Amino acid sequence: MSLDVSPKLLAEAEQGDIREEDFVDTVRTSLPYAYDLIASLAGELKGGTAEFTDNQTPPPSERERGQLLRALASDAIRGSLERHFGVALAFQNCHRVAAFRPESLPGETYARFTSVRSQVLNQSPEFRDC
Repeated sequence: MSLDVSPKLLAEAEQGDIREEDFVDTVRTSLPYAYDLIASLAGELKGGTAEFTDNQTPPPSERERGQLLRALASDAIRGSLERHFGVALAFQNCHRVAAFRPESLPGETYARFTSVRSQVLNQSPEFRDC
């Protein structure tokens, strides 16, 4: 299971829509590595002038890698994090996540980062089983 959903939030979801803030808080507590990494990238992006910031450091363990993969593989989680932090996320290999300024999409830098060429160039044998 990727999220530790509280009984209260589950009951609210069963009754109808839930507040996105409550969902993001569930993501924060369930997937702390992924949440903190994206928060850090968003903070770096907002504090600078670069078009994007990215992480190129592998997670410390498979547990953290799993958190990142679960967060970015879910449209609901990824979209909520993008809205919460005011960024657009892009993802390569097992851990290279980037935060872009939403207004830079679709720009040349984003297109280059998300291109099939960049995907191929950012592969290595150690990422095969990640």
